[in-house]
Amino acid sequence: MSLRWNYGEQPVHAAGRVAPVSKRFSDQLIAVLPRLRRFAAGLTRSASEADDLVQAACERALAREHQFQEGTRFDSWMFRIVQTIWIDQLRARDIRKENGEIAEERLGSDEPVRRVEARLALSEVRRAVSLLPPDQRSTLMLVTVEGLSYKQAAEVAGVPVGTIMSRLARARVALQHLLHAGASERRSTNDAEA
Repeated sequence: MSLRWNYGEQPVHAAGRVAPVSKRFSDQLIAVLPRLRRFAAGLTRSASEADDLVQAACERALAREHQFQEGTRFDSWMFRIVQTIWIDQLRARDIRKENGEIAEERLGSDEPVRRVEARLALSEVRRAVSLLPPDQRSTLMLVTVEGLSYKQAAEVAGVPVGTIMSRLARARVALQHLLHAGASERRSTNDAEA
């Protein structure tokens, strides 16, 4: 018995074997991977955790290909899977009382000043985003980083559009306050050292 088959043909299945994934489905999954990784990195604040999250989402999507409805947005379906797994992990972490702190990245001292300043600014923004409540952080990532419309973000999050707008507004205000507080703290530290 040959295990090779063409996408146009139905394969012969042994008992308990799952049907191979369709070419269209796998192409869509591959195309959305960079966006999923970026979204997951924003949620988890860790590259390794983001990779694990994306892998878990891909596994779930592949196992549940039959649940995807043709004619709907594949990327929204995948963002929803990533977010659902992330929320489940947060709940499990809270139950186990895991510590989710992440080591800070170190900056190279041999880079040009502008590049270092840009990295510091980005680091401040990342830190501020990481301090946002999970629902606000998720909404901010979907709308501002992934470029989803409010309606699309609402579909991914499973909430009304008004909730997305409210979460985004609160996230932006909180982010502004956090960044302003960080700048004030740096100024007072610099003044004390001078």
